[in-house]
Amino acid sequence: MSRVGKAPIKLPSGVTLEQTSQGLEVKGPRGTMKMPLSDRVELKVADGAVEIIPKDKTKHSLRMWGTTRNNLANLVKGTHQGFQVELEIQGVGYRAAIQGTDLVLSLGFSHEVRIPTPPGIKITSDKPTTIVIEGNDRQRVGQIAANIRDYRPPEPYKGKGIRYKGETVLRKEGKKK
Repeated sequence: MSRVGKAPIKLPSGVTLEQTSQGLEVKGPRGTMKMPLSDRVELKVADGAVEIIPKDKTKHSLRMWGTTRNNLANLVKGTHQGFQVELEIQGVGYRAAIQGTDLVLSLGFSHEVRIPTPPGIKITSDKPTTIVIEGNDRQRVGQIAANIRDYRPPEPYKGKGIRYKGETVLRKEGKKK
């Protein structure tokens, strides 16, 4: 039995859920999002909460139970308050800036790295050493943050690079004489 799947999803005020022929549609103050619904699970809406119920006890149905529940919970949270990932830049001369709609990174390469802002995502950089990525879709926000981090991941000797806020980097000892 899925412990994740058993938990009901509370619908905050201002968020509505509709079941369409293509799947589910969630509308909230931050927009509308859609997701396909597996034929292995059913929805039960009551008292401002949504429960996901597997149709049978097969392995695939039980797997889709928890997965569908978490994906739907992410849609509800995304349309109500959204998601945010913060990145920190450490290193001498490493900095970030916003030029127009592009994020421009100076990371010690011979050129600047320009990253265009995708639609539905907001990237800000208040200080030259911080980047904030915001959006409604948790997967897209996380993927964009991971792509930015991949340009210069933190290295273990000096700790230079781009890291998630609060991430700890295991440091290695350098050469000894």
